[in-house]
Amino acid sequence: MTKFTPTRSKLALGPVIRISMFALLFAFLGAGAALAQTRGYVTNAQDNTVSVIDTTTASVIATVPVGLSPSSVAVTPNGRFVYVTNQLGNTVSVIRAATNTVVATIPMQTFPTAIAISANGAFAYVTGTPSSNVSVIDTATNTVVGAIPVASPFMIAIAPTGNFGYVTHGSFVHSVTVINTATNSVVTDIPIPVDVTISAAVTPNGAFVYVTCLSFSTGSKLAVIDTATNTLVATVPLPATFAPGVAINPDGTLAYVANNGGGVCCGGGGSASSISVIDTASNTEIARVPAGSPNGIAVTPDGAFVYFTDLNINAVVVMRTTTNNVVAIVPVGTFPQSIAFGTLTPEPPPIDPIESLIDQLEALIASGVLTQDQGAGLLNKINEAKSKHDTGQTGAACNQLSSFINQVNAFIGNGTLTPAQGQSLLDTANTIKTNFGC
Repeated sequence: MTKFTPTRSKLALGPVIRISMFALLFAFLGAGAALAQTRGYVTNAQDNTVSVIDTTTASVIATVPVGLSPSSVAVTPNGRFVYVTNQLGNTVSVIRAATNTVVATIPMQTFPTAIAISANGAFAYVTGTPSSNVSVIDTATNTVVGAIPVASPFMIAIAPTGNFGYVTHGSFVHSVTVINTATNSVVTDIPIPVDVTISAAVTPNGAFVYVTCLSFSTGSKLAVIDTATNTLVATVPLPATFAPGVAINPDGTLAYVANNGGGVCCGGGGSASSISVIDTASNTEIARVPAGSPNGIAVTPDGAFVYFTDLNINAVVVMRTTTNNVVAIVPVGTFPQSIAFGTLTPEPPPIDPIESLIDQLEALIASGVLTQDQGAGLLNKINEAKSKHDTGQTGAACNQLSSFINQVNAFIGNGTLTPAQGQSLLDTANTIKTNFGC
């Protein structure tokens, strides 16, 4: 460690298809730097895990144990944290993306189903059908801070801009509920002439919401909602029995729908499973890609690939958006449900409390609050405390810190420092004492 000297106050901061050839994968997917930190997170309901996929290599790089029967997953806008609903565990797991470890487990209402995070990353919203509310989690403290009453909430999507969320209903509610994430209140219910509203996705500009639906008389369809008027403006017929997922590309021109014809997902069957590609300008299906048993679906942040979970083969299928052909199949855990992407941004370096304390003192000296002599006396105590600690003299270091604290209290007492200025110095000094083991 860098030691202090009397003349220096600053510290130096100090069963599936496997692709066996790495080069072949790069030929398929490309090795662009833009995807270097992009990760896909997949919930595996029967393994109680989350698979972490590196999108550069289309491979699993970590498997994170979470709660019982993980279902939905959402990533904070800065990519640093991943939130997972554990349906049978009645919890939400919080994963730190940098380490792929669970750093918090949040008790929830019964059977938490789906989760979405506000555009500013400050709150996570969790649906719970048996409880008939949407729970609000403060992501700073990872505690439940509120609940929005919503009848039979199923899935939820939050606009990437503004303050609105859209809640579907996995029962005979026949609508989509709009919530205001600034006030945590219900804005309105948008009637949809179907029996079940399922999954939702909002266009990047927030102008439209695409909702997969099921009518027992007319079949599966995709509803299009205009968010300016909160009205249904289009309905697109879908080919399969059930559409559990929808995703929109980054420029909002295409929507991708997971159509599940039955199989291991939905019982029965009677229609072929596929991925529908929807042109959002005309709201028509322009392509259909055969699939096994698709469930969750998402588009990579650069729009180059669509990833969807396949329940038949316990894998994630990767489809190139320019050609709509499958380029990779990634084995994951058992019964993969949802997938979400995050691009990890570097976390700020931890703040050294000694460095912080010296910065505070130097600012007080520079502003004239402390004289040069007063400031030097306090800086010397910190220098000595650090020096003693570096040489293993913990008792002496603690004594110097106590002397520093006494001097600061004296300056508060005689009016040299305001209570706020002094308390900031005292709080930092006490943090250092704790770190030193005083």
